[in-house]
Formats: sequence, structure tokens, C-alpha cells
Amino acid sequence: MADLSQARVLMIAADGFETVELFEPRKALEAAGATVSLASIRRDPIQGMKGDINKAETATPDLTLEEVEVDDYDALVLPGGVANPDKLRVEERAVEIVQQFMDDDRIVAAICHAPWLLAEADVIDGRRLTGYVSIRTDLENAGGDVVDEEVVVDGNLITSRKPDDIPAFNEAIIQALTEDLTDAD
Repeated sequence: MADLSQARVLMIAADGFETVELFEPRKALEAAGATVSLASIRRDPIQGMKGDINKAETATPDLTLEEVEVDDYDALVLPGGVANPDKLRVEERAVEIVQQFMDDDRIVAAICHAPWLLAEADVIDGRRLTGYVSIRTDLENAGGDVVDEEVVVDGNLITSRKPDDIPAFNEAIIQALTEDLTDAD
């Protein structure tokens, strides 16, 4: 098992996040020793979903988007869900956070519909990535080289298509963090 006890990971989400795409990566990262913080628009609990129509568990953010200091984190994880990234892509601070992580060459991992936020941040031109089938045209229109693969790693960018890809997505994030922390020693 990787030792990520020095790793600090930020997740950002809003109402409508796909529960397994938030809780499963968080659980895997915490099991590896990482400290994971959840940021949202407000500190009120956010509503998770199972699919597009079934309400599921909520999650309580640790901080707001406005309170995020990018330099405090090694990686950014963006869970999907249809409504979640759609809400975040109109939040100027959410877009700025994604841009800062990408500009600083920090790990950014997005699954399912979350790459919409990457397109909004204008950070995928010329990058190889994947996402949920219904957003692939949007990703291509933003300049991405879109492929249909379980997990795609392009430098600091990690993307996956859907909940079934979570094990590979988690493994790729943990591997990237392990390599980053080893390189920093």
C-alpha cells in the first residue's frame, strides 16, 4: 500500500455530485494516508446523487471555494454527476482553482461529467483525456484529444469515464501522488 501520509488532496463538489465518485476516491486516498478536504460553494451539506434522479447521501464541505489556498494541496479531485460540474462551471472561484492547479502542474483528476469543468477552465486544449460519453463532443470542441478508455493519464491530468472506472481512477491518482511525493524527496 502506498504511503500518502504527506499528501494533501482537495476535492471540490456541489449539489448533484455522484456519490460513489466522491466517496470512493476519498476513501481510497484516506486509506493510503492522504488528508482529503472537500470544498464547495457553501459549507452547508451538499446533496449526492445515484444516477441523475435518485438522491443519495450528502457530504459536508470542510471549507468554501473562497477559502481554498491552492498551494496547500498536492492534487485536485473532481467527482462527476450531471448537476455538480454544471453548477461549479459557473462559479468563478471553482474555475480559477482548476486553472491554478493546471498552471502549477499539480495533479488534477476528473471523472465522468467533471471534465466539463476542465473545458470551462480552458485547460484541455491539446490534452489527451476522456469523460462520460455525453460530454465528449464538448471536450473535443474545447480542443481535447478525447478517447474512450477506462483511465487516461496525460502528464498531471487524470480522467475517467464513469463509476465503473473508479478502481482504475483511484489507482492512477494514488500512483501519481506517490510519484510526486517521491520526486519531491
